[in-house]
Amino acid sequence: MVSDQRTTLNKKLDTPLDWGKAACDSLMATFQPSELPPDGRWHYHQGVFLESMRQLREITGGEGYLAYIKGYVDHNIDENGNFLWNRKELDAIQAGLLLFELDERYEDTRYRKAAKKLRNMFPTLNRTSDGGFWHKDHYPYQMWLDGLYMGGAFSMNYAEAYNEPELLEMVLQQERLMRKHTLDEGSGLYHHAWDESRIQPWADSETGKSPEFWGRAIGWYGIMFNEILNFLPENHPSEQELSTALKNLVESLINYQDADTGLWYQIVDKPGRSDNWIETSCSALFVYTIARGIRSGYVDESYKQQAIKGYRGLLDRMEFDENGHFVMPEICIGTGVGDYEHYINRPKTANDLHGVGSFVLASIEMQHLLPEL
Repeated sequence: MVSDQRTTLNKKLDTPLDWGKAACDSLMATFQPSELPPDGRWHYHQGVFLESMRQLREITGGEGYLAYIKGYVDHNIDENGNFLWNRKELDAIQAGLLLFELDERYEDTRYRKAAKKLRNMFPTLNRTSDGGFWHKDHYPYQMWLDGLYMGGAFSMNYAEAYNEPELLEMVLQQERLMRKHTLDEGSGLYHHAWDESRIQPWADSETGKSPEFWGRAIGWYGIMFNEILNFLPENHPSEQELSTALKNLVESLINYQDADTGLWYQIVDKPGRSDNWIETSCSALFVYTIARGIRSGYVDESYKQQAIKGYRGLLDRMEFDENGHFVMPEICIGTGVGDYEHYINRPKTANDLHGVGSFVLASIEMQHLLPEL
């Protein structure tokens, strides 16, 4: 039964954007920008959350949101545009999405200098024999689904901001390779990773694919279909291929949506396993992927009810603490690649930035499908 406190609070949250703001405001009240975990790092955890906040601010306004984002960036980048990040992994690039608006709004050369450092990382990355970026140097010959979003979204924004269209073509190449190596034709889902060397304990000896379909990795990949389609020039030859891939993914995800809650499981294709569990961050990313695909016209409107059901299912899971702050539960912490038991035994946490950022993005898109709750 819903608590009286939660019922009262929910009456104030009349729209998806209200929910998105509640999520952002909760973390702003909990952490100073410099304290966002993991503290003191230029990292995709903070980048995912702050980029969702930045997109929310574009719709709702609020200089407080921009000041908070700027506070994080300014804490990490010195007066000469130097900052500390891991130069051997795609994950380190994602937070660069925060730099473009700051560079445009402020007469401060640090932001573009930092963006250029990240952009110049791509030629230095190790690659598979057919040109796919290794996810990290200490994961040699491996491509992971989430890497496409971590490096690709930044690349396309950089291409547009600073007129380097070849970066878009680079992203298209990486997406094609990712799809080639991770797509499962039978289910329409995507394996978390692929090992070209086929020496990892999790890698199939023939295909190199990892054994499971982990929800959040598929969610990051789904985001990229919509992102790439948004950046493609009109009549680009890749549009049909990518829009078909997006529609196919949405159709596959709907097949595994939980009938009772509208949400999805940690291991997407095994909802019947008693030890499998509903995972909120992947559910938010899937709702986002479906809703944005509908808005852009690439996904049929007949899927609108599945997106609404998924979003309402998320709202049913959300909580508020004793101070009235938003709490998102049941978020899988970051994880590597492994077998079924590896994913199922990963700890769950509340208000992890992976999840809150995903929820805010879903809320932004659902505002277009569901203006009032």
